[in-house]
Amino acid sequence: MRALILALCILAIVDSAHFAKAGLSSTPRETLAPAETTIATDEATQETEEQIGLTKAKRRGVQRGLTKLGFKTKVNGKFDESTRAVIARWQEEHGYPTTGFLNAAQHRVLTNAAAEASKSGHQDRRRAGSRTRHSRGVGGPIGAIGGAVHGVVGGVVGGLFRR
Repeated sequence: MRALILALCILAIVDSAHFAKAGLSSTPRETLAPAETTIATDEATQETEEQIGLTKAKRRGVQRGLTKLGFKTKVNGKFDESTRAVIARWQEEHGYPTTGFLNAAQHRVLTNAAAEASKSGHQDRRRAGSRTRHSRGVGGPIGAIGGAVHGVVGGVVGGLFRR
C-alpha cells in the first residue's frame, strides 16, 4: 500500500509540473523596431494626433491597450501628463521618436499589438482556467499532491468496491 501511495505521489508531482510554470514572466520584453522605417522618422505631434480623431472612447481604448502591453496607465479617456509619459515610454521601446503624441501609423501599430496581446492573454487564461477551474483549493505542492492522491486513490478504491 505504501508503494502505491509513493507511486501516486510521484505521479501527482510529475502531473502538476505545469503549476510551476504559472506566474509572472521574468523575461525582459524585447525592444521592437518599427515595421516600416518611414514610421520611425515621422514624428508624432499634437497635430498628427488630432488628425486621427481620437474620441474619449478611443482614448480609453489606447489606454487599455497600453496597459495590456505592460505600460500601466489610468483608463479615463484623458491624455494627461502621466498618459503622455506612458506613450513616450512605449514609443521609446519601439524605436519611435519619444514625443508622447501618436500619429496614425503608431496608433495602428499600438492597437494591433494590444489586440494581439489580448488574444494571446485570453487564450492563456482559457488554458489555465480549464486546468484549475474545478480544483479543490490546491494550496501549494502539498495540497496538489494530496489532491492528486485523493483523486487517484478514491478512483482506485471506488473501482474496487464497484465490482
